[in-house]
Amino acid sequence: MVKVRAARPAEAEDLTGLVMRSKAHWGYDAAFLAACAPELRIRAGDVTARRVVVAENGRGEVVGVASLEGTPPRAELGLLFVEPSAVGQGVGRLLYRDVLRRAVELGVRRLVIDSDPHATGFYRAMGAVPVAEPAASAASPAAPAAEADGTALVRFEAAPVPLADWARAWTGGGRAVHLGNVGEFNAQFADATLDREQRPAHHYACLAAFYSPYPAALVLPRPVPRGWTELVCRQLGWTGVEVYDGLLDADPGLAEAVRARPALAALLTGFGLPLVPWGRTRAFGRLAGRPWRDGELRYESKSAAHGLFGRILADGGHPGIVLPRQWRVDGRWAAARMLAARTRAGESTVLKSEHGVGGSGTTVLTPARVRAAGGARAVLRRLPRGPLLVEEYVGGAASRGDEGPRDLTYDGFVDEAGRAHEVGGAVMEVADGCYRGATVGPGVVPGWAEKSLTAFGAAVGRELADSGYRGWFDVDFVADGTGRLAPTETNLRLTGPSIAFMVAARLDALRGAGHLVRIADRVELGARLPEAQLDELCAALARGCAELGAVFVPAIPTGAFEPAPWLGVLVAARGREVLDAAEAWVRAEALAVGAMFGPS
Repeated sequence: MVKVRAARPAEAEDLTGLVMRSKAHWGYDAAFLAACAPELRIRAGDVTARRVVVAENGRGEVVGVASLEGTPPRAELGLLFVEPSAVGQGVGRLLYRDVLRRAVELGVRRLVIDSDPHATGFYRAMGAVPVAEPAASAASPAAPAAEADGTALVRFEAAPVPLADWARAWTGGGRAVHLGNVGEFNAQFADATLDREQRPAHHYACLAAFYSPYPAALVLPRPVPRGWTELVCRQLGWTGVEVYDGLLDADPGLAEAVRARPALAALLTGFGLPLVPWGRTRAFGRLAGRPWRDGELRYESKSAAHGLFGRILADGGHPGIVLPRQWRVDGRWAAARMLAARTRAGESTVLKSEHGVGGSGTTVLTPARVRAAGGARAVLRRLPRGPLLVEEYVGGAASRGDEGPRDLTYDGFVDEAGRAHEVGGAVMEVADGCYRGATVGPGVVPGWAEKSLTAFGAAVGRELADSGYRGWFDVDFVADGTGRLAPTETNLRLTGPSIAFMVAARLDALRGAGHLVRIADRVELGARLPEAQLDELCAALARGCAELGAVFVPAIPTGAFEPAPWLGVLVAARGREVLDAAEAWVRAEALAVGAMFGPS
C-alpha cells in the first residue's frame, strides 16, 4: 500500500533523479531535459522550504514526489512527479489529494498549477479548472513544458476548502458506520402504497454508501457487486471501507438481522463511530443503544406535517410561503364525492396517502384526467386502499420571465443535543408526482426562492427539534405561479437529495470547491448484464464522464439485475452545461448496452 510522508533532506539527490526520469517518460529529448535540469533539481534545503512530500510503497521504495509552495491564501503545486514504473497505479492521485489537504490546513484558498501538456488530462480528472492566465516558463519547477518544441504550459487552478461545517457536525467530522435500513424504515408505516416485500427499498439501501461523506463500514440487506464498492471508493477517495452485505432474504428488518449476529453487532457498535441509519426505527434504537421516543416520527405523516406548516405560518414572517388546503376524508366514497365536486368546478386535485416514499401514494388529477378515467369513482377504484388526503393542487410555473424549477426541497438535520443545522436547498425532478432525482450545488436554487425556502425550512427544523425528533429531515415544496413556495411534506429520514449533498461535500473537500451533484434514481439499461459486464460498463461511464470534465459514481447497482434493468447514478460537475451533457451521455450509453446483443 502506498503512503505519503514528508521528504528527508538526505533524499534530495535521489528525488531529483526521480523527477528527471518522470519528465523523460513523456519523450522529451536530451537537450530539452538538460535545459530543464537546473530548475528541476531538488536541493537539501528545498525539502522543508518547498514542503516536499514523497509517496512510498509497501517495500519502502519512493515512487512519487510533490511539493506545496508559497504562502496563503495563494500557493502553487510546485512538483508532482511519479516514477515511470508506478504510472497508472494511483500514486499521482494520492499525492495531488495530499497537496490539496495540506493546502486547506495552511489556509490556502487558491492553488495554482502549471501543467505539462501531457498532464492536462490528469489535472482535469482531479478536478482542477483550466484558466486563461499565462502559465510559468518552460523551465518552471511546477512541470516544465516543451515550449522550445512549440508547446506551452497549461495553467489550472483549484480552490481548496475544508469539509463543510454541516458535514462535520453530522458525524463529528469523522467516519461513520452506515446501516441501509430503508425497508425497515418503510415497514413502520402500515400504508397500502408501500411494497410489502420492500424489494425496491432493498435496492435503495445501496445508497447507504453515501449516508456521510466518508464511511468506515456499510451494512446492506442484499449482496452488492465487489466492483461497485471498488469504483465508488476510487471515485470518492475512500480507503478501508468494510462491507457487510447479504444479511436479509425477504424480511425488511436489517437492524434485527444485525442483532441476530452478536459478533457483527458487537463489531459495528464497537468501532466507537456514529451509527447512521436511513431512518430511525425502534429496532435501530435497540441496536444503537438509543431510547426510542414515542411519536418522534409523527411528522412523517403528511397530514401531521400539514398541520405543522399551518402552525408555523400562523405566526407570520413567511410571506413567500403559501399553504395549500388539505382535507382528510372518512372513506373512499367521501373522497370520490369531493373529487367529483372539484372536477365539476374545474379544479385540479392531489390525492395522497398518509405515508409513502418517492411519490408513491400521490396522484395528481386534472379535470381532464378524471373524465378520461371514467369519473371520480373509477379513479378511486384504481388506487390502493387506505386513508386518503385530498389536497388543493398548486398550479402554475414560477413567473419570473423564465420557466424556473417547479419542485424544490430543503435539507437539514437535528443533532443529538437538539440543535437544528441547515444543509441547503435542492431542485428535484418530479414526474407526475413521483420523485426522479435532484440536483444540489452553488446557484441551483434560484434567487427568488432561496430566502423563503431556507427561512421556512429552518423554522420546520426548530419545531422538529422541540418535538423530540433527532436526525435528518427535509421539507418538499412546489412553486406556484406568483413566485411563492407551497410546502407539501416532511421526510424524517435521509433522502435522495441528502445523498447528493454528502457526495458534493466529499468532492469539494477532495477536489476543490464548487461541485454541482445530480442524483438520478433510475437510468434505464438496455439489457440485463452479468456482474463483470456491469463493472465494465460503470468503469467506462466513469472514464467517459472524466473526459467531459465530470465525475460519475454508480449509486444503485443491484437494480441492474432486475427483469427491467436500471441503475441509480450520481453525476458531478462544476457547471450546469457539463452536468447536463454528462447525464445525457450516461443515459444514452446505458440504453445502448442492449445493442451488443443484436436486434430484439
